[in-house]
Amino acid sequence: MTESKKILIVDYDSNSLKILEDLFKANSLMVITAADGQQAYDMFKKEQPDLVVLEAMLPKLHGFDLTQKIYNETKGSIPVVIVTGLYKGPQYKNEALRSFGAADYFEKPYDQNKLLSSVLNLLQDEIVIEEDLPDPAMVLDLVSQLNSSGPASKKQRS
Repeated sequence: MTESKKILIVDYDSNSLKILEDLFKANSLMVITAADGQQAYDMFKKEQPDLVVLEAMLPKLHGFDLTQKIYNETKGSIPVVIVTGLYKGPQYKNEALRSFGAADYFEKPYDQNKLLSSVLNLLQDEIVIEEDLPDPAMVLDLVSQLNSSGPASKKQRS
């Protein structure tokens, strides 16, 4: 299931990057990394990861701005999880989730199991949503049936 899933990890701190990389690789995820916001955005466009984990405080392109860019460009289909050591408190978490489109938010030091669980759940949700989508031809057929029965039901009421 998760073997083919690719995640992009972004952090200016190489130690934090390595810890996250090891955590996700140990769980059979493909990992790509970037050290700043602009590099991360370029990698995101090129590699098309299934999920992004990023530090909010990033050089060149701020993590909140990067989150919003990814959210807007993918219409929210690619989850972004923010892991930050700087922006602590509910006001930052709420802003990240509501205004910038983050899927989840963790403050450093974070619980690795909770972070991993969140990432795996977000990747799983993506799979479930794709499987539950109806066939486009079926939708068109249903819509045309509804349209053809529409005027007749109005006549019966009057």
